[in-house]
This record gives sequence, C-alpha cells and structure tokens, in this order.
Amino acid sequence: MKQLLIVAHTPSSNTQALSDAAYRGATHTDLENVRCVVKTPFEAGPDDVLACDGILLGTTENLGYMSGALKDFFDRSYYGVIEEKQGLPCALYIRAGLDGTGTRRAVESIVSGLRWRWVQPPLILQGRWQEDFAAQVEELGLYLAFSLDNGIV
Repeated sequence: MKQLLIVAHTPSSNTQALSDAAYRGATHTDLENVRCVVKTPFEAGPDDVLACDGILLGTTENLGYMSGALKDFFDRSYYGVIEEKQGLPCALYIRAGLDGTGTRRAVESIVSGLRWRWVQPPLILQGRWQEDFAAQVEELGLYLAFSLDNGIV
C-alpha cells in the first residue's frame, strides 16, 4: 500500500474546498493501493513526509509568496527528510489572487533543494474564485494517486 500525503493550507472555505477536492481525487474508488492522509502544514512534519510515497502541496499566495504555514512546514521538515526522501513524487496547487509566480518560484526552490520530483507543473488557480478550481484540484489529486497506484512514479 502506498501513501499519499496532502499538506494543504486552508484558511478559508474556498481553500478548504480545494483540500477536500484533492482528497476526493486521491481516494477515487478505482484506486486500490493508495492510502491518503490530509494534514494542514501546522499538523504535518518530517515523520509524515518520511512515511509517504508522494506528496501534494496546497498553498495560498500571500504577498507574492507561499503561505507562512507552508513555509513553517518546510522549515520544520527540510533537514529531517532531505537525505531519505530524494526523488519523492510531488505536485502543487496554488490559490493565487495575483499571478502565483512568486509563490511558485519559492516552492520550486525548496523542492529543488529537497530533490523531490515534480509529476507535473504546479497548478495555479489565479484570480477571482471560479467553481472549476475544485475540479482541477480533484483531478490533480487523482492523477498523483493514480500514478502512485500504478507504479508510474
């Protein structure tokens, strides 16, 4: 059984809906060999990363940067996982009020230092809230879990 860890910052009902959508995708009924754990960045830590086979990160864009919560997660986890989790399959979604590029760059820099492996480019949900944002994140969760389930990543 593989484990997918979703670490998502959810300060609003919309961002909670995104986290819920990621979980829905990652627990699709066709998946047989993937277990999904969802935690906020404040709850998650290095032990969670060490226990997972893939990670999906979710953050808001705050002043052109990732949420302080996700940064805190990286600060607490980085050195505890850097050697053991090189090559960890990962994906990212960003709920961006602006363009999300600063947030993307910041997370990509940390992920590069950890030597994790992107399974697809970060998903940036930009501008005013749109109902299809949740569907896009659900699809991202499904694709990552499906890739783990089938040994693709």
